[in-house]
Amino acid sequence: MAESRRGFLRVAASAAAAGSVLSSNAARADKVGATVVVPKVTGVKHRLVTFSKDRGTLRIGLVTEAGKVIDVAAAAKGRGLRLQFDPASMNALIASGDRGMKQIRLLAAEADPTYALADVQLHAPIPDPKRNIYAVGWNYVEHFGESETAKAAKLDLPEHPVFFTKGTHSINGPFDPIPFDKDVSDKIDWEGELAVVIGKRARNVPESKAMDYVFGYAVFNDTTARDVQSKKHGGQWFKGKSLDGHGPMGPWIIPAAELDYDNLRLITRVNGVIKQEANTKQMYFKIPRIIAELTNGLTLEPGDIIATGTPSGVGNSRKPPEYLKPGDIMETEIAEIGIIRNVIEKVDHVVI
Repeated sequence: MAESRRGFLRVAASAAAAGSVLSSNAARADKVGATVVVPKVTGVKHRLVTFSKDRGTLRIGLVTEAGKVIDVAAAAKGRGLRLQFDPASMNALIASGDRGMKQIRLLAAEADPTYALADVQLHAPIPDPKRNIYAVGWNYVEHFGESETAKAAKLDLPEHPVFFTKGTHSINGPFDPIPFDKDVSDKIDWEGELAVVIGKRARNVPESKAMDYVFGYAVFNDTTARDVQSKKHGGQWFKGKSLDGHGPMGPWIIPAAELDYDNLRLITRVNGVIKQEANTKQMYFKIPRIIAELTNGLTLEPGDIIATGTPSGVGNSRKPPEYLKPGDIMETEIAEIGIIRNVIEKVDHVVI
């Protein structure tokens, strides 16, 4: 299912509208490795990716600081190591818990790289989520203040996190095009965010224990159709947040123990111009609080994704409003993790 959806997003894209932009910026899927930046961050040792080679089957890899990829399946086979998880599935690795990560650490320390990063295609680390992506609204005070919805309703700062979800088909690769269908929406907006990946089943988790349930972190963009979000379907957010391909994620997952979640620098650029710039220390509700509130009576599963909210600077709140258009390049960066780069690409309104 995930593979057919990715194919549709690529095949339906109008090459005439975006081809020159893609090639001039080296952002095409088959050249994407050349654009990947691997930040040198103290303490980060494991960058977990889902990748393919020559458009083949998906598999799990480890990206080294030097920009090389260790194919986990091939490295394990070469050492006669029987893996505790399916090496084609990030969800399987996450569900395997400490047993699987012990093997990952072993391979990272001992295995030789299999490919150059430029020679593979990176996919979303969790390309086929089992459940909707959980998301947090208004989690930076300045963004709450710029929200037209909050201002119109004269809302006070929330006492509890605002939760919504994005459909699973919104997930997109870190360097794949984001489809722009003018018959659906022409007011597509950017929302750079930190994604949290849950590592084990969690229910009624107190704040003091919440971080024990986090597997890792990735870059995410909660790309949003503002007109659909605000003016259709009763003003609820689900549909406007869930258009196919409107949730790029990646470029990899960093294990939770290797990053300080409360001091990460977040930047969103459109065509090289900074639109959002913040630090996760500015979050109104910190990650432990988010997990505690979300799991209160609601079970999270290994591999569940939480998008933790976007800072101020979204296009819809600018004067005049700004929206993404075909040919634009949206970059979402968390300096300590990496950069995802997505071209906005016109697609035909296809019935399937």
